[in-house]
Amino acid sequence: MSARHPQLKAPAKRRKDPVDAITDQWAAMRPDLDTTAMEVFGRVFRIARAMGDRVDKVHARFGISRGEFDVLATLRRSGEPYALSPRQLSATLMVTTGGMTGRLDKLERANLLRRSPDPHDRRGLQVALTEEGLRLVDEAVGADLAVQTEALSVLDKDQAGQLGRTLRELVRGTE
Repeated sequence: MSARHPQLKAPAKRRKDPVDAITDQWAAMRPDLDTTAMEVFGRVFRIARAMGDRVDKVHARFGISRGEFDVLATLRRSGEPYALSPRQLSATLMVTTGGMTGRLDKLERANLLRRSPDPHDRRGLQVALTEEGLRLVDEAVGADLAVQTEALSVLDKDQAGQLGRTLRELVRGTE
């Protein structure tokens, strides 16, 4: 309770995290530095690493890697007939054509996608989800989002929305 207002609780003490420990050390050694950027990006990196690990575990339950999930999800998001050229996939996922070939080979062996001649370009190929690939990616994206939603549940809806908008601005400033 607050001494001035006995009916009000004192503000909760802010819990320190590992980023606070780092910035506290810098403040002690170099009080001239503004560590605000370190606080933001240190936490962004920690979140990305932790969520990447969680999502990797989800994908592993489906027998796929994050990169393979990205291929399947890109095809799924493209809409029916869930097909793109290998070049379109590489450009969308920012992966070299060599890296894409390895992913496509593995996914094709698992019967999650198929490659066939492109009906619009006799020289090209088209990559399409199989029924099994469509079923798997729909299950995997649901499980993926459940893990992300659970992590985000420490924020209320307004906080989550504001964080999303703030991060959008930060992404624009870093790209």
